[in-house]
Amino acid sequence: DRLRYVEAKHGRICMLGVVGYLVQEAGYRLGGNIDLAGTKFSDIPNGFAALAAIPAGGLCQLLFFIGLLETTIMKDVTGTNEFVGDFRNMNPEGGLDYGWDSFDEETKLEKRAIELNNGRAAQMGL
Repeated sequence: DRLRYVEAKHGRICMLGVVGYLVQEAGYRLGGNIDLAGTKFSDIPNGFAALAAIPAGGLCQLLFFIGLLETTIMKDVTGTNEFVGDFRNMNPEGGLDYGWDSFDEETKLEKRAIELNNGRAAQMGL
């Protein structure tokens, strides 16, 4: 279960990373400055070269945000997960649900397999 949990989580992170990389390569950038010194978002290069160009304060903010996600959001805080990697964390009265409960078991397994395969491909892409 632990390995599947880590695979699903890293796959989701990599899928977001691939989308972010493609958006930047397409030329879309946030407007404005990244810091008070006047560094523009458009001045930051793509990929791993961005780590050297982002100001130290920005990297600290990124690491803090990642730590916050790891300790609060990216886990089963209610103890009611349906499967390994289920982070919906819904309260008993309902809450955030994108229609997952309306699928039959076969469709749920198929969608979970698709997510794992897309995550594996994204991990290879990064």
